[in-house]
Amino acid sequence: MKNVLITGAGRGLGLAIVKRLAVEDYKLICLSRSLSPELEDLVSSTKGKIIFKQYDLEDLDGIPALISSITKEHGALYGIINNAGIGLDGLLATQHATDISKVLKVNLEAPILLTKYACRSMLTKMEGRIINVSSIIASTGFNGLSVYAASKAGLEGFTRSLSRELGRVNVTVNCIAPGYMETEMTKGLEGKKLESVRRRAPLGLPTPEDVAGAAAYLLSSECSKMTGSVITIDGGSTA
Repeated sequence: MKNVLITGAGRGLGLAIVKRLAVEDYKLICLSRSLSPELEDLVSSTKGKIIFKQYDLEDLDGIPALISSITKEHGALYGIINNAGIGLDGLLATQHATDISKVLKVNLEAPILLTKYACRSMLTKMEGRIINVSSIIASTGFNGLSVYAASKAGLEGFTRSLSRELGRVNVTVNCIAPGYMETEMTKGLEGKKLESVRRRAPLGLPTPEDVAGAAAYLLSSECSKMTGSVITIDGGSTA
């Protein structure tokens, strides 16, 4: 059973990815700031196949020890899915410097550091899968999300360059870029704004479950020759 580390696994897309991968032959090590009831149910029902570890990715200094403890306890990592992310809405001119720093830490610096230490066991095994979760906003932009967009665009650039570094040792590095998804967060949008977003997607807005399938594919042996790519899943809104 291969070990896969998933960040932001407690809810939303992260939780959907955990549910999708739970039927495959993986041991899932799930990071989140707190244990949600849904993830707790999965942990208790899978008899050691899903492991929860509490961690706040703003703590960059603790990441080396975190990965070391995971590999010592569970063995080498085959895959990592850098899904955790935050988006603090607000105009840049009035955004507090601490908020800017928080977004960049969690969305960009933490995935880079997690990958730095996680890929070491992949180098030893000469195989691995690195999956970064970006957003269509990295390429389309969105009013009030300039820092979020910068963090996700940085993650895509990181993906492309790292794929060249690690390809020679049979490790793939890819991105998933979801559009707006039908989640509790989008339900909070104002009526006209939400309808506008929905109208732009001819297939309708995807759900987290629609996006989770891409993670399963990128981890699989069928994806052995795909690297440095960004898979967009947005119901066709950027077509």
